[in-house]
Amino acid sequence: SDNSLLCERINDEKKSRALQGLVARIIKTRIDDLSNGFKKVLEFKGTGYRARVENGKLILGMGYSHEIELDIPEGIEVSVVKNQIIIFGSHRNLIGDFAARVRDVRPPEVYKGKGIKYAGEHVRRKAGKAAQSAGAK
Repeated sequence: SDNSLLCERINDEKKSRALQGLVARIIKTRIDDLSNGFKKVLEFKGTGYRARVENGKLILGMGYSHEIELDIPEGIEVSVVKNQIIIFGSHRNLIGDFAARVRDVRPPEVYKGKGIKYAGEHVRRKAGKAAQSAGAK
């Protein structure tokens, strides 16, 4: 038919069969991303933490002495709503890479939970020194 794509393998070896499925899945995912788009949502938490989009850059105020500016790659849209950074586009790898770069600016911290995390990411919290010494009495 007109709207189908056929992935055929050269031979019937195990590796060829495995790669056929892989290639077919990659193509299907890419087509889905192009037609529907792909989105990653990051959440930031911390006193005075801010984010804004300005002139094709994501500007992050994450408690450092200076603001961090990240150039937004071509083909990606970034918006900031309250404490969320929404990264949207049609190229899954580019979005994932950019989201990882944003998260690396201030990864979530295990004691107070401050930092940038993916929406839905569970940050394992640890008890601080006060909680540990209270239990040692």
